[in-house]
Amino acid sequence: MTQQESTMSLIFLQLLLLLSCLTLNNSIAESTTIINVWPKPRNLTWSPPYQTTLLSSTFTITTTTNHHNKHLSIAIRRYQNLIKSEHHHPLVPQAVNISNKYLPPLQTLKVTVVDTAAELVHAVDESYTLSILPSSCATLTAKTVWGAMRGLETFSQLAWGHPTQVPVGVHVCDSPLYAHRGVMVDTARNYYPVKDLMRTVKALSMNKLNVLHLHLTDAESFPLVLPSEPALAEKGAYAPHMVYSPKDVKKLVEFGLDHGVRIIPEIDTPGHTASWALAHPDIVTCANMFWWPAGRDWPHRFASQPGTGHLNPLNPKTYQVLKNVIHDITTLFPEPFFHSGTDEIVPGCWKTDPAIQKYLSNGGTLNQLLEKYINNTLPFIVSLNHTVVFWEDVLLDNIVHVPSAILPKEHVILQTWHNGHNHTKKIVSAGYRTIVSSAEFYYLDCGHGSYVGNNSAYDNQDGDMGNGGSWCAPFKTWQTIYNYDIAYGLSEGEAKLVLGGEVALWSEQSDPTVLDARIWPRASALAESMWSGNRDEKGVKRYAEATDRLNEWRSRMVSRGIGAEPIQPFYCVKNPGMCNTVHPV
Repeated sequence: MTQQESTMSLIFLQLLLLLSCLTLNNSIAESTTIINVWPKPRNLTWSPPYQTTLLSSTFTITTTTNHHNKHLSIAIRRYQNLIKSEHHHPLVPQAVNISNKYLPPLQTLKVTVVDTAAELVHAVDESYTLSILPSSCATLTAKTVWGAMRGLETFSQLAWGHPTQVPVGVHVCDSPLYAHRGVMVDTARNYYPVKDLMRTVKALSMNKLNVLHLHLTDAESFPLVLPSEPALAEKGAYAPHMVYSPKDVKKLVEFGLDHGVRIIPEIDTPGHTASWALAHPDIVTCANMFWWPAGRDWPHRFASQPGTGHLNPLNPKTYQVLKNVIHDITTLFPEPFFHSGTDEIVPGCWKTDPAIQKYLSNGGTLNQLLEKYINNTLPFIVSLNHTVVFWEDVLLDNIVHVPSAILPKEHVILQTWHNGHNHTKKIVSAGYRTIVSSAEFYYLDCGHGSYVGNNSAYDNQDGDMGNGGSWCAPFKTWQTIYNYDIAYGLSEGEAKLVLGGEVALWSEQSDPTVLDARIWPRASALAESMWSGNRDEKGVKRYAEATDRLNEWRSRMVSRGIGAEPIQPFYCVKNPGMCNTVHPV
């Protein structure tokens, strides 16, 4: 048999393994295990007599075939260094007797990737199989580089102690339930340096999350430097050092690829654009007005929070600027999804403009204004081979929305944030794909009160603060996130339109000093529910057993440099089960 035939035979056998794993994963099979891997794999077994072996001092990760994928090479070097140097000590020792007598040290993890050219795009195959048998060599098989990265992460979590040991007799068949698993970070209300975003990417990858959605611009600031429209950042950023240059973007995008994380850009328009007025005052209505003038009721405000301004759909220059912006962003971010925002259109802002007043008095409507805006931007984005993501408001807002006829389902995804299951149902029943970010469950900023000044609601002596000034209170605990079923109440066909979910960190009261603790480990809860679900093989919610595992995982994230907040006092960690509401059976 020639070397080429041998290689093809190996790939064929590995594909058979993958197919068998996919069959198991489609039924969400899983085995109870005392090994802690987060997110919990779809199927992991560690066969008795529960043996481990030492990691060889010369341990290496190799590939079975030559390849030219630099992201895979970087990931292999990263994980090889991590596995050999981490020496993680579990908070609670293993509850079984472990033997490592007479077993050879683990010398090699051999990685087989069937398709090293597959790009990191939505729904790319992320499945993998991992076997650690009583030999000097473990095997990891994946169809794509991105699946291999998920398997490398799992292997890294299977190593612990000093000297480092790994379990023997382990077999993992794994793949995600949902293709879109992410975190949204708002970089406009407060600025995050690139190093903090890179650390977030590292944490996303650790948790097998694959999307960092950057809400790049908003009313408050425009920090993204664009070659065709440099004045937007020059005048709209908070400060000259609080910007993302094209070099910064390239660095972040490449870092994301090295970690299997897509960077999805969002430019929120036509609302939330007060910052554009500093460079282009002629295309922004109601710029620099007080957001909620005295004597006006809420429906007649100029904005939903401080910072007023909407792009003017009737001004031809609006689209000249927008096309420059869109072209630059789609060039800087080689990501097929382009998020165009389009949330919270406030009628009062548009109505301050004389041209719009005349348009409305002549029989035009607010809906037609938004339709004009969509018709002038969506086709251009599509022409650049991008799928457009809008916030749900574009279709579901009670006051300003457009008909579904101008939102082609093959090119449009709607991200839901209001009214939980109800709005998810409305979107998918209309035939649209959706990304779920329900504020009632997935907003990480909720529960921190209101940030607007001179708020008399806080001058209260009876202790009844209601929601504490936070419109989406209470604080969304990890349990709230973990237990949310994003396909609840949907038919099988409708559920297939749910691409996945994102937790969202809006940054009115967040900046780099609290970034890690605001996100982690609550986003870890999303990660497991999106990867392998929140139920056991019997269909029972598994949040109780997940608690101890999340404590352990949070500790490991902290040791890896992620400032994740604690979820329990250490007493609970050292005394498993004693902090339950009901005595464990």
